[in-house]
Amino acid sequence: MARMTGIADEALIAVDTVMDRISGLADPTLRLGVTGLSRSGKTVFITALVHNLLHGGRLPLFEPQKSGRLRHAYLEPQPDDAVPRFQYEDHVAALIKDRVWPESTRAISEMRLTIDYDAGSFMGRLFSGGRLALDIVDYPGEWLLDLPLLSKDFEAFSREAIELARLPIRARLAEPFLSRLQTIDSQKEASESEARELAALFTDYLRACRTDELALSTLPPGRFLMPGDLEGSPALTFAPLLPAETGGGRNSLRAMMERRYEAYKTHVVRPFFREHITRLDRQIVLIDAMQAMNAGADAVADLERALTGILECFRQGRFNAVTGLFSRKIDRLLIAATKADHIHHESHERLEAIVRRLVDKASERARYHGADVGTLAMAAVRATREGLVEQSGQSLPVISGVPIAGETIGGEIFDGQTRTAIFPGDLPADPNSIFQKGQDGEPAHPIRFVRFRPPMLEKTAGGAALSLPHIRLDRALQFLIGDRLV
Repeated sequence: MARMTGIADEALIAVDTVMDRISGLADPTLRLGVTGLSRSGKTVFITALVHNLLHGGRLPLFEPQKSGRLRHAYLEPQPDDAVPRFQYEDHVAALIKDRVWPESTRAISEMRLTIDYDAGSFMGRLFSGGRLALDIVDYPGEWLLDLPLLSKDFEAFSREAIELARLPIRARLAEPFLSRLQTIDSQKEASESEARELAALFTDYLRACRTDELALSTLPPGRFLMPGDLEGSPALTFAPLLPAETGGGRNSLRAMMERRYEAYKTHVVRPFFREHITRLDRQIVLIDAMQAMNAGADAVADLERALTGILECFRQGRFNAVTGLFSRKIDRLLIAATKADHIHHESHERLEAIVRRLVDKASERARYHGADVGTLAMAAVRATREGLVEQSGQSLPVISGVPIAGETIGGEIFDGQTRTAIFPGDLPADPNSIFQKGQDGEPAHPIRFVRFRPPMLEKTAGGAALSLPHIRLDRALQFLIGDRLV
């Protein structure tokens, strides 16, 4: 992959890293990045992680808690005052009081959780304890897909974007945009109304690709889908163009689009990379693999493409005591398939094998640079229970929960109050088969699943609510931070 930063960027990164290292001398700090593509469960993961650590949740595979070395966890003000705070309290209220899923990540946010613990050795426990400030940085995975743009000029961006738009699964959605492109003379004098029209058509096509039916993932530029306060700005009012024999003059539409594309990189992409991505120590990438499988082989291939692009953007490798003073590297990277509670536990190993297959190519690079790469099937909040039902003399494994109002299976519309048992089906034993198409282009391995409401929290004999239930959140914690609590 081409270099994404210049000398000036590296100098600023070095200054930021040195300042972080100095501040970390008094309070050891670990910066954990949490990302994933839309609807992968980033907000739920962070909320469940923090809630379980604050409330002594059931985390048997998290060694510091299993051994009784965790003393206390508490929230503190985050170090970056210019970054919005992750609204943990609001998200907990949504999950526990209202039993609705919190709103998904729309922009970057951050929070600090400080953990006091006893040292792992006898002498360490005798003389002192330990403290770790865990800075959790939440950001949309769609923004990561913009980082490769830093090494591409406008012509390369246009060529790749139009090639994607012409793929069979996308062509129908992109037809209004592609048809309008055919009528555009990019060498004539620029028109603001024409630029806005093209940008709107391009954005509509990207949004259409994200529907549940298609579940496509590779959709840069990411801010076109999550513009925030940049909506309507010139930096977000451009679109790819067909190649031209000549570049046109300074005032041509092509020149305008190229300037705005470069402004997008300068004012949106580069600061995000320099100020946030290069400061991470650990990273978890969450994916909704089952959504892609339900949408079919094209969606699975697109998810693999997106994950490869995402993982290539991280600075990965082992910590070096000398170079680490001036630049950070991600030394542990976890790729986790969420919503494992939507399938029976008998399929969990298969889901994890599918994740490994999806990131097989991309994870090789991380391991080459010395980073530890893990894969996992998990549910940060478990919304279902498992059971067995008898049918035609056979015992079938089912999951039961309360589907969200309006969800449907087989024509049945759920009311949001009734607990229902569902047979979700089995995942394929061969992970390579997820790239195969079924008859008439239908998914080869469809899974029956609906969205469930968050669970009602169980209570102790004294009436106190327990922590949020989960599947393998403790394994994720052990991989991501367990070695730093020794």
